[in-house]
Amino acid sequence: MPRRLRSWFQTHVKRYRNAEDRKGSKDQEQSRPAPLLKLPTSTQHIPATPSTSTSRLPVTPATGSIDIETSTPQPPAAPATGSANIETSAGADDTTVHPPAASATNPTNTETPASADDTTTSLPVRLWDRAYNELKQEEVKLVDSYEKILSRQLQDGPGSTVPESQSNTIAHNTLDRRCQMTQLINAGLAKTEREVKAKESLGVAVDVVLSTKNTISAAIQAVPQAALAWTGICIVLEMLANPIKATEVNRKGIDYVIKRMDWYWNLSTSLLRDPTNNISELDGMRGELENQIVDLYKALLSYQIKSVCAYYRNRGLVFLRDMITLDDWKADLGAIQGAENCFQNDTQAYTNQQVTSRLEQLVSYTKHQEIQQMSEKDQQCLKHVRLTDPRHDKTRIEQTKGGLLQDSYRWVLNNADFQQWRDDPQHRLLWIKGDPGKGKTMLLCGIINELDQGNTANARHCNVVYFFCQATDSRINNGAAVLRGLIYLLIEQQPSVLSHVRKEYDRAGENLFKDANTWVALSNIFTNILQDSSLRTTYLVIDALDECVATDLPQLLDFIAQQSSSGSRVKWIVSSRNWPQIEERLEEAADKVKVSLELNAGSVAAAVNAFILYKVDYLAGRKKYDPRTKKTVQDYLCSNAQDTFLWVALVCQVLAGPEVQKWRTEEMLRKFPSGLDALYARMRENMSRSEDSDLYKRILAVAAIVRRPVNLQELTTLVAVPDVICGDLESLEEIIGLCGSFLTLREQTIYFVHQSAKDFLLGNASDKAGNQASQEAFKWIFPAGKEDVNYTIFLRSLDAMSKILRRNIHGLRAPGFPSDKVQVPDPDPLATVRYSCAYWVDHLCDLISDTNTNRNDLLQDNGVVYTFLKTKYLYWLEALSLLQAMPAGVVAIRKLESLLVSTSLTPH
Repeated sequence: MPRRLRSWFQTHVKRYRNAEDRKGSKDQEQSRPAPLLKLPTSTQHIPATPSTSTSRLPVTPATGSIDIETSTPQPPAAPATGSANIETSAGADDTTVHPPAASATNPTNTETPASADDTTTSLPVRLWDRAYNELKQEEVKLVDSYEKILSRQLQDGPGSTVPESQSNTIAHNTLDRRCQMTQLINAGLAKTEREVKAKESLGVAVDVVLSTKNTISAAIQAVPQAALAWTGICIVLEMLANPIKATEVNRKGIDYVIKRMDWYWNLSTSLLRDPTNNISELDGMRGELENQIVDLYKALLSYQIKSVCAYYRNRGLVFLRDMITLDDWKADLGAIQGAENCFQNDTQAYTNQQVTSRLEQLVSYTKHQEIQQMSEKDQQCLKHVRLTDPRHDKTRIEQTKGGLLQDSYRWVLNNADFQQWRDDPQHRLLWIKGDPGKGKTMLLCGIINELDQGNTANARHCNVVYFFCQATDSRINNGAAVLRGLIYLLIEQQPSVLSHVRKEYDRAGENLFKDANTWVALSNIFTNILQDSSLRTTYLVIDALDECVATDLPQLLDFIAQQSSSGSRVKWIVSSRNWPQIEERLEEAADKVKVSLELNAGSVAAAVNAFILYKVDYLAGRKKYDPRTKKTVQDYLCSNAQDTFLWVALVCQVLAGPEVQKWRTEEMLRKFPSGLDALYARMRENMSRSEDSDLYKRILAVAAIVRRPVNLQELTTLVAVPDVICGDLESLEEIIGLCGSFLTLREQTIYFVHQSAKDFLLGNASDKAGNQASQEAFKWIFPAGKEDVNYTIFLRSLDAMSKILRRNIHGLRAPGFPSDKVQVPDPDPLATVRYSCAYWVDHLCDLISDTNTNRNDLLQDNGVVYTFLKTKYLYWLEALSLLQAMPAGVVAIRKLESLLVSTSLTPH
């Protein structure tokens, strides 16, 4: 019986707890809830403007300012402009608009696809082009006759006679057609100028013609691509110069169209621009308004074209004689005015919604400033909530996997099930499921980016909150960690929700996040946040539910199922492997949507093939492949990938290695079997034949059972490595790279390339076919079982800490110096024992269990544990404080005490 060790615990731990209780009571008495920041009072300023009705709301938060200006366009008789925008950005993007997801009135275009130039032309140009193309499809005979007239003028000049046999030579290609229209306008303007001078010399009034000519000249000079919109007007100048050949109604209609052309040209730019990087809830309205503008443009173009055709019919052009609709000018003008009325009604609705959205942005911006003005208690609370920053986890994951390729995830945006979840407010839970290596994590990274579009640091229209579970990291593989990560990111994006955390935190302090009731407290806090009426639209994304520890997974799944069934402002996305226990729990959720990667094999295969092309292009550039080798590699990968991103990534990683020469590529390629587990088995076999296989085994064994990923310096404590490389980080990096592609390095921290790689080495293959190979791999790296590796980690940790830990190890100048202000020495004496200080007790507990009592001697009096605590206990606590790991130390002490009690009751 380890009486002396138990006695030591009773003395020291009780003393520590009493001091902790006194400190907690004092903190509770001194705590005071901090008032929420108030939105600054707004003032109004309404300037008088003849063409717009404007309201300005200047707001001056504590840091920075933002002005909202909204405008309702009022079309005058003469051209004017209007806008609705937040005056925080202006520039090239002001004349662009993101197209809507779908357009109800955009029929299939039979024109030649636009060239790359279309991506740089202004919004009005693109809309006029679209209107012309749609009109050409709807009024085939009319537009064809018009283009024949234009074709003759291109050949013989303005005003030339059009023969009955005239062919249509107007180009279908957008760019070529613009060039033809520009040529027609230049020639027409020159002819008009000559005629105007001649008539002026005879005393004939030509003010209208001259004014119209100047309008067209200015428009074309400013935007050369505008030729299509003005070509018809330019041709009908001849009619205005010769009024006897046109009816009075037609001339008035032409005059009306001319006055509207420049106005509506500028209006589309001002009205549809969104300088705040797109507000997603306005996308649908913006798309419909764009359709209305196109309809209006078609009416204006139609009137121009009919006027030209009527003029030439009156000159005796036979193929125009059967167009009886060319004389109904009142109806045609009425069509324009009807389109204007529809447009004005929709404009008003759009502008009102735009005002609302801008005001919501203003509130969001102001609330975001709260994070900069938190009280000291708020900052302390947020610091204790933070276990990890999911934004950093996302960046790390993307970088570890070689970056996020858009073609690898964009297919899901067009998936019917995904769109149902996104668009239907009744469907609030989306479950994406699939086998290992199918790209679930990167798929979610892409979805997060898409949902987060339009959000900025100072203006958010929705919260996009996410968490990535990773079984290999004890910080982020449990239910409480998931909720803490989501709450932390929610506070960062909408600081007002911190008040729900403060209610509990002010009573319990830091213990709120580390005692036995942490899950209950966090789930209640999170529920209150989700029910907060001020919570904006929120998307919650949790990746890799299957990597949450088994003890926490059921309650996490139940929580998701319950919360996703209520609250219309919150939508959930979760991903996992095809586990029946996960499906069973999520069945309780109402109106959920599933996206199975196996059922979408075609889309996944296309995404994998795009990934293969990307990787092969990289290999070809790096290894200088000739075309034949490049094609061979690409064909082999496509034939054997089995729609698995991870398989492709692992094979390409090996091919990119310096040991694979270009001339050996095809030979090496044939050694990679199809299928993920088969590839893991081949990688393990290759390592077993190496002279350094024992070292690789020890490293893989430690990597497989540590509580969190360790870095290279920590690894030298846990694994016996040759003395010549113990302090040589470059050599250690090389060794990690030779561990059969099971491991990868990121900022000198060791990670498994994928959870499935760790599962394979632990004997838990993802499929039955690979199970035998997986069991063999387990026996290879754990020949004496996992207990033996835990024993090695425990002993080497205690030995290293006993040698390194000492009083005032960081050389602080005075006792009681704040740990968060300590300057870490370089080199850091604690660098190699960071992991050991926090987790040596965990490995001891794994080593000694109810079913394994062979190691109970470690807890005997004068044993290694007793000796370490007797000589290094205070130095260990000091190290934990310096490492910001005191909570882990408290948990470790409690685990050790429980272990002592359990072993003292075990018969020997």
